Amino acid sequence: MPDKVDLKRTLDSYQARVGEMRIVEVPDHQYLAVDGHGDPNTVPQYTEALEALYPVAYALKMASKRELGRDYVVPPLEGLWWADDLAAFTTARDKTQWDWTMLLLVPDWLDADAVDRAIERTGAKAEPPARLGDVRLKPLSEGTCVQTLHVGPYDDEAPVLARLHDEVIPGLGMRPTGVHHEIYLGDPRRAAPEKLRTILRQPVRRA
Repeated sequence: MPDKVDLKRTLDSYQARVGEMRIVEVPDHQYLAVDGHGDPNTVPQYTEALEALYPVAYALKMASKRELGRDYVVPPLEGLWWADDLAAFTTARDKTQWDWTMLLLVPDWLDADAVDRAIERTGAKAEPPARLGDVRLKPLSEGTCVQTLHVGPYDDEAPVLARLHDEVIPGLGMRPTGVHHEIYLGDPRRAAPEKLRTILRQPVRRA
């Protein structure tokens, strides 16, 4: 039986270090995705988004193992975050103004038909997730990005983001393009807030 693939260990785009703002070329990926708006700590649709994403992700994983003989670790949760006013995200942290898309990476050997079948299997359960109908396959092409690793509570990200946007990216002769991307290497249900590990990524282009 082949080893189980762990994409967060094999892909360079999942590597980051504290204090290092690294330029990385992110290949095109595809994700299970659900959209939403508002404070993820308080709006029900955020919890409902995760409750829809994970069952589909595990149905997809099991199908890959059973039908293709290719097993893998379900990748970490990711999120795209933005607001009409960038300051609402980078400094003021006004979460009520945030838009978001929560993501789970789909391995490149699986296609849209496989995702559709996984959604169907999830929907056939006695109590399917409330937002199952919102799950979609989303291609994402980010290209050149600057990313770093933040260790600590999510609410302590603001100074790192301010440095990234106000100092590092302009200093590289670049400007942001696309939206802020976070990859959650830690599980907030199990890890203490001060030990949470989050990759902070910003797509960029030459100014």
